[in-house]
Amino acid sequence: MSKDDKSDAYPYASGGWGSVKAVATILLQEKAPLKDSRVLMHQNKPDGFMCVSCSWAKPADPHTFEFCESGAKATAWDLTAKRVTPDFFELHTVSELAKWHDHDLEEAGRLTEPMRYDPVTDRYVPVPWQEAFDAIGAELRTLEPASVVFYTSGRASLETSYMLQLFARMYGTNNLPDSSNMCHESTAVGLKESIGVGVGTVSLDDFEKTDLMFFFGQNVGTNSPRMLHQLQDARKRGVPIITFNPLREPGLLHFANPQSPVDMLTPSDTQISTQYHQVKTGGDTAAILGICKLVIEADDRAVSTGGARVVDIDFVREHTNGYENFAQYVRAASWDDIERESGLPRAALEAAADEYIKANAVIIHYGMGLTQHRMGVQNVRMVCNLLMLRGNVGKPGAGPSPIRGHSNVQGQRTVGITEKPELAPLDQLAKQFSFEPPREKGMSIVEAFEAMLDGKVNAMINLGGNLVRSVPDRIRTEPAWAALGLTVNVTTKLNRSHLVHGPRSYLLPCLSRIEIDRQAGGEQAVSMEDSTAHFHGSHGVVEPAAPTIRSEPFIIAGIAKATLGEQSSVDWDAWRDDYSRVRVEMSKTWPEMFHDFESRMWTPGGVIRPLPARQREWKTKSGKAEFMVPASLGEDPDMPGREPNALRLMTLRSDSQFNTTIYSLDDRFRGIKGSRMVILMNPADMEKRGLAHGDIIGLETIADDGVERRVDGLSVVPFDVPQGCIGGYYPECNPLLPLWHYAKESKVPGAKSIPVRVVTAGAR
Repeated sequence: MSKDDKSDAYPYASGGWGSVKAVATILLQEKAPLKDSRVLMHQNKPDGFMCVSCSWAKPADPHTFEFCESGAKATAWDLTAKRVTPDFFELHTVSELAKWHDHDLEEAGRLTEPMRYDPVTDRYVPVPWQEAFDAIGAELRTLEPASVVFYTSGRASLETSYMLQLFARMYGTNNLPDSSNMCHESTAVGLKESIGVGVGTVSLDDFEKTDLMFFFGQNVGTNSPRMLHQLQDARKRGVPIITFNPLREPGLLHFANPQSPVDMLTPSDTQISTQYHQVKTGGDTAAILGICKLVIEADDRAVSTGGARVVDIDFVREHTNGYENFAQYVRAASWDDIERESGLPRAALEAAADEYIKANAVIIHYGMGLTQHRMGVQNVRMVCNLLMLRGNVGKPGAGPSPIRGHSNVQGQRTVGITEKPELAPLDQLAKQFSFEPPREKGMSIVEAFEAMLDGKVNAMINLGGNLVRSVPDRIRTEPAWAALGLTVNVTTKLNRSHLVHGPRSYLLPCLSRIEIDRQAGGEQAVSMEDSTAHFHGSHGVVEPAAPTIRSEPFIIAGIAKATLGEQSSVDWDAWRDDYSRVRVEMSKTWPEMFHDFESRMWTPGGVIRPLPARQREWKTKSGKAEFMVPASLGEDPDMPGREPNALRLMTLRSDSQFNTTIYSLDDRFRGIKGSRMVILMNPADMEKRGLAHGDIIGLETIADDGVERRVDGLSVVPFDVPQGCIGGYYPECNPLLPLWHYAKESKVPGAKSIPVRVVTAGAR
């Protein structure tokens, strides 16, 4: 990117003609036939398929176009007319493909046949399905179960996830990490400790009843644009929206609805945020503490004058534990400390607190900007502290609202994908399937890669995902991955993880959720859970990319049968042929959630899972919602090597990206064109270091563990970001993130606050 390239932030509202153009562009890019582009009309509809990207809620009364720009891109990516056949691998060795850009690997198209790596030719070669299953099963039988990791990406359906967790436990391990380990495990831990459930309590109905919404660390315009419909409706009702985010993001400023003739044919748009506070990266606990302090101080004044209480004291006394200790800590907190750590003046927090005090029902939305920190669990619990002060949990229009990313990342945890045995119904599974499940704790993602570095992992079964690119510390983790004896990849497209491998590696191409799934029992459907804890049915509507592709349940059943043989009481062939048999077993494992599921899964708007906190039933140790006293206002008090010129790096996703999938090298909203090797920096920080727009720098992690972590070739772009904070793209900046730099209680990588220094600089 040259100095003359456009780098100004997107000057228009999110949505609008920009989104329409982006959708049309990717449909043409992927050569999606016109008949296939019409599939978007079935996306997120009760009689269609659930989006393969984000997990935002699906309304009972959907819009005509119930998809967003990001969802349309994900659908077009799967609908591509491009194919990666065995001929492709005859033309390209793995060593050659390893030099390709990540975007180009996936852009090559859909995989069509099962392949195994041939070390003699350095190529992937075709292998019949049953031969692949038998070979994988034979090798798994030779390994210690504790040395095998079963990873699940957030795309897997409830049925597939249930099958995989049962297979892994029958095999003998709880090594069942998933993509939530990388993002919202801090939510699962923090909410569970605070209110007794590990998921949010807000549904779409609450948007119609709320008086105020907060956003913390969640870029709705890029990560869950369909949510902008509900935000636009709330704003038209006069509901204030207060945003805390280090970068000024167009999706949280203005929205032009592509489905509104007024918005599309006039300059009209909706202001989303009524207050926008650019909190310092990692300063969220301090910002929330400041609001809590103002609420409690206002309550103390009311008590002293005999006025109406500001704190909902009836709720606090009946439903919570630990309020007095928290209030004492808050009263003693210093405004100097709060302002320094949050990067915000007291007046900004007073403006937010004034709105909070006036509101009767408040929702707090948040994303990975809160969870991917060393103090990520504390951030989540501070959200609960703020909500509980005024009784904003368990009442209409109020509650915590974590915005999940991947389409079923929440649901797969619901059906047993967890490395924590205490969260799985092991006793019920033992009774139901006549086996003794392992009781030892399994490995999270971070723990799996730590064990890999120590040579304690022999095999990875990957149900989707691109772990080599998504995990931290690439300079250390890639060689460890390459040393694995066996990698099995259930996937739709080629990615980096398939090219970094040991002697035995398999590519097993699976159907997309968009495609018709025909089995011996007829056309099959699957289900998933959205961010608001609603279950939805989903069935494909287009022909498969190739007749040789198999479904995820088919593949899991095939490997399980080949591995377990007579040890298993499950009729894997029957499950493969008819997924309703899987749902019957799910209903036996969790009758409260999945009773009569075969018919209920098609309910418009979904079937809400039981959430005791919504009824103010607290499944905590004390039986009450728990206030927490924060351990520190700083993002990472343990990080060594502080120095005056340190910068705090947060990793970002672009509008043309979903997780590690890169649709384009452009980022329309941030004005970036043709490259992702950029660093967004405050102009004052640039001036301090003698940098100009377009200069090339290197970054190095500040740590004292003896490992050099460095990324070079980054172009500096001036941007509206707090001084001392910078932004860079994920996964390009992952090499700067130490594997050990994770949230203390949840082990979510601390990707939103990495201490770095500029080590090289020069004009392009």
